[in-house]
Amino acid sequence: MKSSVTLHTKIYSLVSGLASDMARGHQKFQSQQKNAKKQADIKKTKGHDQKAAAKAALVYTCSVCRTQMPDPKTFKQHFESKHPKSPMPPELVDVEA
Repeated sequence: MKSSVTLHTKIYSLVSGLASDMARGHQKFQSQQKNAKKQADIKKTKGHDQKAAAKAALVYTCSVCRTQMPDPKTFKQHFESKHPKSPMPPELVDVEA
């Protein structure tokens, strides 16, 4: 009698383990699909390079020290503070700092 209970317990554990593996297999597949989509979205958004964007924004270059600045206001402030004895470039004459 004892062996049949043990056998029944073993069979039950095998069957229940199989059922849980199948359910987990479906969850695993869904999780993998979700993760793949998430990784693809990250890859798309990661295409933007901050250094390249910052470098592209630096459009004004100081003719004296070759420092790059993003806008004419900053450029004029730089020129007035760093190079007060040098003549002001013509593009900065009418810019308000």
